[in-house]
Amino acid sequence: MTMTATNTAAPLKDQAEALFKRKRMISFGMPLLILAYLVYAFFAFDVPGLIRDADPENGRTLIRDSYSYKTHVTRDNRSGEVEVAIEGERKGEYPAGEAPAWVALGETTVITLDGGGIVTFGPEEVSYDIPGYGLVTARPGNGGANATFPTEDLPEWINASKNRVAITTDEGRLTITRRKSELFRYETGWELFFFTLDSPYHGMGPGTLMSRALSGEAGAIWDGFWHNNMWRHADVAWALFETVLMAFLGTFGAAIVSLPLAFLAARNFTPLVVVRQFFRRLFDLFRGVDALIWTIVLARAFGPGPLTGALAILVTDTGSFGKMFSEALENVDGKQIEGLQSTGAKPVQRYRFGVIPQVTPVLLSQILYFFESNTRSATVIGAITGGGIGLLLTQAMITQKDWEEVTYYIVLVVLMVFVMDWFSGWLRRKLIAADESGH
Repeated sequence: MTMTATNTAAPLKDQAEALFKRKRMISFGMPLLILAYLVYAFFAFDVPGLIRDADPENGRTLIRDSYSYKTHVTRDNRSGEVEVAIEGERKGEYPAGEAPAWVALGETTVITLDGGGIVTFGPEEVSYDIPGYGLVTARPGNGGANATFPTEDLPEWINASKNRVAITTDEGRLTITRRKSELFRYETGWELFFFTLDSPYHGMGPGTLMSRALSGEAGAIWDGFWHNNMWRHADVAWALFETVLMAFLGTFGAAIVSLPLAFLAARNFTPLVVVRQFFRRLFDLFRGVDALIWTIVLARAFGPGPLTGALAILVTDTGSFGKMFSEALENVDGKQIEGLQSTGAKPVQRYRFGVIPQVTPVLLSQILYFFESNTRSATVIGAITGGGIGLLLTQAMITQKDWEEVTYYIVLVVLMVFVMDWFSGWLRRKLIAADESGH
């Protein structure tokens, strides 16, 4: 008896030791495998090169552009004309003879910067008196910028060649070429966000605007804000509506299309294996290709526009909904269907009153979740199809200058997602609660 117990215990001990050994190998091997992959990815994606080529100044400029604006003072070196414009745009150009308080227009234009620097656009010469460094002068002409500097060794914030001089300080940036001299200065805020320079309400405070509105000018004030040529609030609002509309049409269109097809893919409603497998593979095809790929394909077929974006969402979500709906249908309680069948109900009536009420809470929850998610996706899809807020966002990013506009659009997209998240959650709770209570 003792020998038998000993013989039985030995294999069990060996098995336990082998199990512990395998566990130890996994415990040490998995971290090493992950570490090896991270090392491979570090060099495969050239992370050292990215770090080496990174320019922190570009990052700081981008962040600064997101919450501030630039006022451009530009002199045509051939004609001597000086223009002052917000962001250098015609829509933000000051009327002839007008400029901010820190720009003194005249035969010689004198620009006084916050840090004490003084830039002078003269008839023949451009100068920049930089505190702590000295006076930089240039005589733009056929020979190039023709600049002279206080020192031979130039600091890193001065980039100079024969034909171009760029001086970047905390006060602003001065660029001198043979053709033009341009200075821009950063100022905090989103200038002309409410009213453009040609609006009679530009520069008025909230109290004055409120007084004007109460005296009968409310419509004119709203029109001046809503049709702002710089910020295009009316166009932005329409673009947001197009984005939500793309998500709505795509999501609910996919739900309408996929629900009847889901019956053909459900095991308990379609006994024919060939038919069932055909529709299941069709759903795999639709959802297996990303919505962005469908967007490109459909844009090629139907042309750009919001409807193309809605179709791309519809195709992708038809695959996802078809799979989820068919799985929900396969889990319905057959007793309710049998009870209706015993009363002589026809197949359509059995599905309507015996199946749909059971799966409605699940279907509504999934549809509303996808609607919320597709609101975000429609922004990216709109950038490809040329519709919605995504198009405006792409256009603003391509210019590489109006990053405060980019920030504005991103803030609106985030707010739109917040609203859609709240709305879909509220509607989901209401509809599911109403369905469960029988109302």
